[in-house]
Amino acid sequence: MSVKIHFLPDNITIEAEPGEPMLQVAERAGVLIPTGCLMGSCHACEVELGDGSTICACISSVPIGTKELTINLYDDPVW
Repeated sequence: MSVKIHFLPDNITIEAEPGEPMLQVAERAGVLIPTGCLMGSCHACEVELGDGSTICACISSVPIGTKELTINLYDDPVW
């Protein structure tokens, strides 16, 4: 069962497989998520989910058991 991923503010929607790395999904969608350490420590890749929680995209994957996911990309002026 695929998951519908909706990237904001670009308003891009793409289908992804549960367990697929989040950065890989974003790349396929043509969406740039800035990265730094690629280990989740620097938080350069932090994105906000539709429920208001945040994740580090570099160490996250598409969750199992969900049908849709909204990812809000916001700019960190430090990066």
